[in-house]
Amino acid sequence: MQLIPNASLQLIHTPVSHRVRTVTVRDDMVGWLLAGHKRLVGPQSETPFRAGELFCIARGTQWDMVNEAPPGAAYQAHMLLFTPQLVERFHQRFPQFGGQAALAGCAGTRADEALAASFRQAVAALQDEQASEALREHRALEVLLLLAERGLVFALASELSWSERVQRLVGQRPQADWTLAELATAFHVSASTLQRRLALEGSSVSACLRELRMELAMALLQGNELPVSEIAARCGYQSHSRFSAAFRKRYGFAPSHLRPT
Repeated sequence: MQLIPNASLQLIHTPVSHRVRTVTVRDDMVGWLLAGHKRLVGPQSETPFRAGELFCIARGTQWDMVNEAPPGAAYQAHMLLFTPQLVERFHQRFPQFGGQAALAGCAGTRADEALAASFRQAVAALQDEQASEALREHRALEVLLLLAERGLVFALASELSWSERVQRLVGQRPQADWTLAELATAFHVSASTLQRRLALEGSSVSACLRELRMELAMALLQGNELPVSEIAARCGYQSHSRFSAAFRKRYGFAPSHLRPT
């Protein structure tokens, strides 16, 4: 059994314009901007996207993401995220794209009729709890194929870093009280070995937990109307005030900013 799905879906629907700073893209991403404007701000460039466009973002890149709601309405985007394992299977099944230059940062394309239909089918399959994993994979691969035929191909991933491994494992139960010992046992290494490997990457268990939980909190705040207290609990925080303080420190504004009255 796989620990995480091959593809996942994130829905954003918020009437509040906001800037999410220093977002690390964990999985190759394809988003469909339905309403509003989006800007991806990098160290030396800024890429804008308009409603009706698809935006593709390569795994491992980092951006400030600016989501701008249209006047009197909500910013809306649907995003498909593809694991490195699924991208690898795409390249195995369609080796003809192996010589094509892979996406290094971000790029956009028009959501033409065929691509829009395929994207909608992938979203529907991922939302359907009765859909088989085989169908979900098929729909996701179809999106990747149509993008590749339009010149947009994601690169084969190298081996996951230890920080990524920890975050993917914690992401299955972000509300749990994870410890260094429990994580080390899950990876069949000693606690000191895991700690050392994370330190070599400039990270730690606490840093991995904090960042993963903050990313989840942002996704939940952008995508539904759950009370902030419920979101805090889902992210492993028993204290609303500690959650709000951590969120403000990470993103520069309080969770309540995305909950307009």
